[in-house]
Amino acid sequence: MLLREVVAALDPQPGGRFIDGTVGAGGHAAALLAGGAPDGRLLGFDRDPAALAFAARRLAPFGQRFTPVQGSYGDMAVVAPAHGFAAVDGILLDLGLSSRQLEDAERGFSFLKEGPLDMRFDPRQGATAADLVNNLSAEELTDLFRRYGEEAQSRRIARLVVTHRPFGTTTELAGLIEREIGRRGRPGRHPATKVFQALRIAVNEELVEVERGLQAAIGLLRPGGRLAVISFHSLEDRLVKQFFRAAARDCVCPPAQAVCTCGARATVQLVARKAIQATAEEIAANPRSRSARLRVAARLKEASSVEDSR
Repeated sequence: MLLREVVAALDPQPGGRFIDGTVGAGGHAAALLAGGAPDGRLLGFDRDPAALAFAARRLAPFGQRFTPVQGSYGDMAVVAPAHGFAAVDGILLDLGLSSRQLEDAERGFSFLKEGPLDMRFDPRQGATAADLVNNLSAEELTDLFRRYGEEAQSRRIARLVVTHRPFGTTTELAGLIEREIGRRGRPGRHPATKVFQALRIAVNEELVEVERGLQAAIGLLRPGGRLAVISFHSLEDRLVKQFFRAAARDCVCPPAQAVCTCGARATVQLVARKAIQATAEEIAANPRSRSARLRVAARLKEASSVEDSR
């Protein structure tokens, strides 16, 4: 998704070092490795062991130029240097859910396919979505659906869940919401969409990982190196946008304060002021790309403090 735009933004060159924090099916990684031929290298993270195995098979022709790591991109500050990626030319974070994960009913991500109410990126770790819906209080579920799904009827849905639980499958939960809430709202959107989004984000602590990953990525980039982030919903995109804006400012003191006391200095420069979106051609071929937003920032050289630069 947004493949041409990502390659243009990161501009892989021979000998380059890149990190794909969410390697998935390996499409972006393959393009970056091809652009960095003959000796460019890429470190690919994924929490999902099945996705990483698929990517490793796809990227096998690149040999040792590709290094797979099963784990979170939030840990890259420690893991990347251990694999020889202490200073890199570009980092990609393609956030959210992959098509392969969504289509696999046994993973429990889709409300359209019957499967266990799981939703873990790494099936070996943490609580499942079923654990959350069957054990959290109505108040906790209300907060979860509102915070991570921006669901307008979060309280009503939470009460329904508590009244009708336990739930074991995706279709049990989605069916309840469809029956009781109906299909009011955006045409074509299933009423369980935001609830499933919220559960997935909570199960995988996705927003925490985004914050950790952004901080880690900036620290790993060489001067001039670029960070490209693709997000698919407003919560992710808002985090990325705010992080980039803050990192591109020399001072974060309140606007009313006449003299800077924070000592902050910019670490990145925004490559594009607005998010890059998919072309009409790509949207026609892949409707999921309609919601994709790509933001890009470049690492600045170390600068003097704000105080010194005045």
